[in-house]
Amino acid sequence: MNDTSKQVGLLGAIAIGIGGMVGGGIFAVLGEAVSLAHGATAVAFLFAGLVALLTSYSYAKLSVAHQQSGGTVIFIDKAFGHNLLSGSINVMLWLSYLVTISLYATAFASYGETFFAANSPWWLKHLLISVAIILPSIINLVSASFVSKSETIIVVIKVILLILIIISGLFYVEPAKLSPSKWSSPFTIIAAGMIIFVAYEGFELIANAAAEIKNPNTNLPRAFYASVIIVILLYVLISIVTVGTVPEAQLLKAKDYALAVAAEPALGKIGFTIVAIAALLSTFSAINATIYGNARLGYALAVSGNLPKSMEKLKNNIPVEGVIVTTLFSLFIANAIDLTEIAIIGSASFLLIFALVNISAFKLRKNIKANYIITFVASLISLAALTTLLLHTYHSKPHAIEVFLAFIAISIIFEMIYGIFVRKHLFKRKYLCPCSE
Repeated sequence: MNDTSKQVGLLGAIAIGIGGMVGGGIFAVLGEAVSLAHGATAVAFLFAGLVALLTSYSYAKLSVAHQQSGGTVIFIDKAFGHNLLSGSINVMLWLSYLVTISLYATAFASYGETFFAANSPWWLKHLLISVAIILPSIINLVSASFVSKSETIIVVIKVILLILIIISGLFYVEPAKLSPSKWSSPFTIIAAGMIIFVAYEGFELIANAAAEIKNPNTNLPRAFYASVIIVILLYVLISIVTVGTVPEAQLLKAKDYALAVAAEPALGKIGFTIVAIAALLSTFSAINATIYGNARLGYALAVSGNLPKSMEKLKNNIPVEGVIVTTLFSLFIANAIDLTEIAIIGSASFLLIFALVNISAFKLRKNIKANYIITFVASLISLAALTTLLLHTYHSKPHAIEVFLAFIAISIIFEMIYGIFVRKHLFKRKYLCPCSE
C-alpha cells in the first residue's frame, strides 16, 4: 500500500490507542484496585502502566518491521513459526477479547443498576448484561460502518469526562488518604496493578491498523508511546482523585461503580449521574468496537486455518458468523462469572499474550532493530507480572485460576484437534494477509 493511500495520521493512530485503552476498563476495575491497593491505587495503576509501556516498545518495533494487518497474531507467528504454541495463542487471543466484552458488559450492568432501586431483583443485572451485548451485536450485523464512525466521537467524550473529574476533584484531595500508612503491602499493590492491567490492553489495536498509518516508521512508535503515556497519566490522576476525595468505606460499598462515586465530592449528585450515563455510553461503545474487532479477528484466524472455515464468510463485508459466535460466548461468560474474576482472567490472558510478544521482539531483535536490554527486561517484567497475579489469585480467587487454565487448555486442545482432523496438518497454516512475507 502506497503511503498516499493511507488514511490514518499520527493523531488518528494515537486516538486508536487511547480509545482501545480508555474503553470500559477504567469504569470496571477502579473499585477493584481500591479494594486491594487502598491508598496506593495510583501506584498500582502506574506499575501496570509501566508494564504496558515496556510492551509498547516491542509492539512498536514489530509493527514497523511487519506493517501488514494481523498485529499480535502475525508477530507471534513470525517469531515462533507455524506450530502448536503460536496456533494456540492465536485462539487464546480471540478468547481473551470475549472476556474483555464480558468485563465491559458487567460494568455496564453495574452502572445501569444505579438508576434502579437499591433492592432491584436478581435478574435485572443479567438482563442489563445481556442487553449490553445483544444490542451492539445487532448494530454490527446491520451497520458495521456506524461502529467506526461513532468511536472517535465517544473517545473524545470519555477523555473529556475523565479530565473534568480530574480537574474538579484535585481541589478536594486529602493527602492523608494517600499517605504510605494507607498502602497495602508491596506484593498486594503489584498484584492489584496486574488485576486491573486489562484497562491498558487496548494499545495493541494500533498494530492492527499499521497498514493504514501514514509515515509508519516514525508515526507507529510515536503513537504507541504517546497513547500509553497519556493513559497512564489519566489513570494515575483519576486514582489520586478517587482515593483522595472519597472515604474508602464508601468506595468499597460502591466498588462496581466507583468512578461515579469519585465525581460526587466536586460535582455532587449531578456528577454521579453524568458519570453513570457516560459509563453506560462508554462501556456500550467499547462492547460495540470489541465485537467489531473480534469478529474480524475471527475472520482472519479462519482464513489462516485457526478457526472453522465457516467464519471466513462475509455478507456485505460483515463476518456474520463471527459476530454471532462472539455474541453467544460473551453472553455465557458475562452471565456466569463475577466482575472480579472476569478482570483477573482478562488481565492474565493479556499478560501471557504480551509476554509472548515481548519474547518475540527479543527473539527477532536483530531483524526488527530492537534494543537487547529493553526487550529482555520487557519479557522478564511481563512474565513476573503474570506470575505475581497468578500467585495472588491462587490464594484469593482460586476459581479464576481454574477458568484461566481452562482457557489455555481449550486453546491448545482446539488447535490440536482442529489441526489434525480439519486442516489435516497440525502446523500448516496460511498467513493472514497476502502482503505477508
